[in-house]
Amino acid sequence: MSKYLDKAKELRAIVSPHYNCAQSVIVPFAEDAGYDAETAMKMGANFGGGMRIASVCGAFTGGLMALGLFGVDDPATVADFANRIKANHEGYIECRDLLRINHEKGLEKKPHCDAMVYESVGIVEEILREKGRI
Repeated sequence: MSKYLDKAKELRAIVSPHYNCAQSVIVPFAEDAGYDAETAMKMGANFGGGMRIASVCGAFTGGLMALGLFGVDDPATVADFANRIKANHEGYIECRDLLRINHEKGLEKKPHCDAMVYESVGIVEEILREKGRI
């Protein structure tokens, strides 16, 4: 286990205040990047639920924000992050598609979203370690 994944799991277990998928990915990395959790929470506020309109998955956008906190924004790394997520989800990154597929499989929403958060946190951590940022 990693401290980032442990923190994400802790956040996802909190009922109130609710940490959306994006916040649950970005907040665990914030402090090590020099930001406080409150600022990170505000940054991710409108990215849960696919930017609140079932668009791009909040765990995905939270991952991009977390990478950005560490100055990782080169196109190749961003594409690598996206491809790693897409490879595990039939090429999808849209919240509406991910939830539709999950529903078609007869699975519940929260465990699916939690798993997306944990996957994103894991990939972000791998990339940041590969780049020597953490």
